[in-house]
Amino acid sequence: MSVRKRLIHLHSCKGVTWQTLNKFLQYDSSLEKIYQLNKEQLKQIFSLRNYQVESLYKDLHSRELVKRIEEFHQTDVRVVTIFDQTYPDLLKQIFDPPWVLYCKGDLSLFHAENKISVVGTRDPSKNGLLSLDKIVLPLIKENWVIVSGLAVGIDARAHALTLHGKGKTIAVLGSGFNYIYPRCHQKLASIISKEHLLISEFPPSHPPQKWNFPMRNRIISGLSKGTLIIEARERSGSLITADLALQQGREVFAVPGSILDERSEGAHWLIQQGAKLTKCSNDVLNEW
Repeated sequence: MSVRKRLIHLHSCKGVTWQTLNKFLQYDSSLEKIYQLNKEQLKQIFSLRNYQVESLYKDLHSRELVKRIEEFHQTDVRVVTIFDQTYPDLLKQIFDPPWVLYCKGDLSLFHAENKISVVGTRDPSKNGLLSLDKIVLPLIKENWVIVSGLAVGIDARAHALTLHGKGKTIAVLGSGFNYIYPRCHQKLASIISKEHLLISEFPPSHPPQKWNFPMRNRIISGLSKGTLIIEARERSGSLITADLALQQGREVFAVPGSILDERSEGAHWLIQQGAKLTKCSNDVLNEW
């Protein structure tokens, strides 16, 4: 196997996290020596627990897992590793870029010059939806690729708006392709996977779990020049995405709303912290 194939194989092993793979690469950049270690060596060198070692060792030497990876192309899954030229340049610049991305659709969107992430509340107000239309539709017409997380509310609306406006969109999942979440967006995900780009850091058989979504959010912000927040409560996943964007050195745009609506509290807080108050598409375009 090549280094690339070993990386994909290790990434698919049970219990292997981003940090574990980082340790593997620091130990041996070719990833070849990992396969020669016994259980005790794996445990000692990489500070793994017994249950992690058992599942890792089994998958390391599993022909079944290798066969499953080889079958990805039969389900239109294309695997992009951090070693590949197709890997998105902006994402490679963040602190913890995903080692492997599982993709369906148009990989050229990774290299579109202008990409912006759009996230927000799961229960948007009428004003929030109108604000989304007002700001994002002109960006779509200017050939900006809209990146979001397929979640209920603002995320799904941003994807659907892009489809309606004949633009291009990237949807980032918090699960594998076999477990589209939320299930109500299976049709939307299918359309995106054929005509746009659907991606995940998780292998196809990986189910949705609550800790997947903060990991997913760093990819949403990391793929883009900036992140636009449209309605977010004081504690929300959208604020996590905005915080990650700031950590990654990206622009953050926040749309103001009613001071009487809790759905605007997060956006107002971001503006107080220095995010750009955004009323129209020019507020985004003028940054570049």
